[in-house]
Amino acid sequence: MSIAITAPESSDAPREELSTAAANRTVGVRTFRPAIGLAILALVALILFALNAAGGSVEFRLSDPGDAIELPHLSVPITPYGWLVTIALAALAVFAAIRARSLPRWALILAGFLFVTGFLVWIVGTAQTPSISLTALLAGSVALATPLIFGSLGGLLCERSGVVNIAIEAQLLFGAFSAAVAATLANNVWVGLLAAVVGSMLVSLVLAIFSIKYRVNQVIVGVVLNVLVSGLTGFLFATVLQPNAADYNSPARLPHVTIPVLSEIPVIGPVFFDQSIIGYIMYVTVAVVWYALYRTRWGLRTRAVGEHPKAADTLGVSVNALRVRNVLMGGAVAGLGGAFYTLVSVSAFTRDMTSGAGYIALAALIFGRWNPVGALFASLLFGFASNLESILSFLGTSVPSQFLAMLPYIVTILAVAGLVGASRGPAASGEPYVKE
Repeated sequence: MSIAITAPESSDAPREELSTAAANRTVGVRTFRPAIGLAILALVALILFALNAAGGSVEFRLSDPGDAIELPHLSVPITPYGWLVTIALAALAVFAAIRARSLPRWALILAGFLFVTGFLVWIVGTAQTPSISLTALLAGSVALATPLIFGSLGGLLCERSGVVNIAIEAQLLFGAFSAAVAATLANNVWVGLLAAVVGSMLVSLVLAIFSIKYRVNQVIVGVVLNVLVSGLTGFLFATVLQPNAADYNSPARLPHVTIPVLSEIPVIGPVFFDQSIIGYIMYVTVAVVWYALYRTRWGLRTRAVGEHPKAADTLGVSVNALRVRNVLMGGAVAGLGGAFYTLVSVSAFTRDMTSGAGYIALAALIFGRWNPVGALFASLLFGFASNLESILSFLGTSVPSQFLAMLPYIVTILAVAGLVGASRGPAASGEPYVKE
């Protein structure tokens, strides 16, 4: 006997699709992968944070001298906090094993907070001067994560439509190149910003034509585009931009906007209210993409095309046309991240200046479970690790910098393996659609 489960008739109000974790809870699927993942984190915390703690305490500076509001420093004892994190993670692992299902969101957030803060206390404690400015750490992390956030959002718009986007690296790189050249020629930074969007959309157009119209393997197209754009921009840099830097590669920078009063709030003020224009656009873009994806008819159709294109086609949705539009929109968003490199970070384009950021953005997209907010926090984790690596190199720590560089990728592998909860991309991602 078979039981058919049918959804109610469609309405104008879009609904968020049932996630894998929610589906598992509904049908009572037992899984011990979250418990295993938390047990691994608890073991790492035991070995590093508890048994190999430096002793003493770590000082977190919540404000700097001269700030409008000065807060007392926060002192955290290293060894006791390491044991606290270990015990709490072990308790969460036991809870996950008893529950034998995907963990609720609050448990995942708590586990992530405990492990990240435990790691921060432990590694800063190994420095010659165990003191760090929390404001500088967070503000620098957001700055380094900004192009990753744009890249991951661009990839999200593609993959939610069913198109695998490996070409995020090419989109960021060509966006940076276009921004530098256009801003220099026009002597206008806003023209450069627009050129970054257009340049990245051209890369997306090639991706859309070959992967959607001609149904070429999407992964192969993405890899080829990355190599092509890297070679093309490298050639133009060596033959045109470098010999004539004043004429073609000297863009101005986008204005930095400091909001009075709000920017003086300790810790969060510089993070949210002392940013470049790209930084403010980034916050708005995350909110807009989330709202559009989960609260509009376009978002409902996009998710339907990414999960079950044949059913969407039956309901009158033009699958391939929607995919093309979303791939182009994804390129426009990624182009803003490319503009960050040449219009905010440095005032010049250099060969392969994105340094693999597109691949990191793709990892953040997967780690964030194809959700705009998840991609935001995953990108911030990568930015946090990169900024912490730079800060600790000045503080003088005994931990190799390579360890910090590889940590986010290890966490991503655990996430993709489902050891910290279910991680599943759109069902039709990477599959060309042929209308019957």
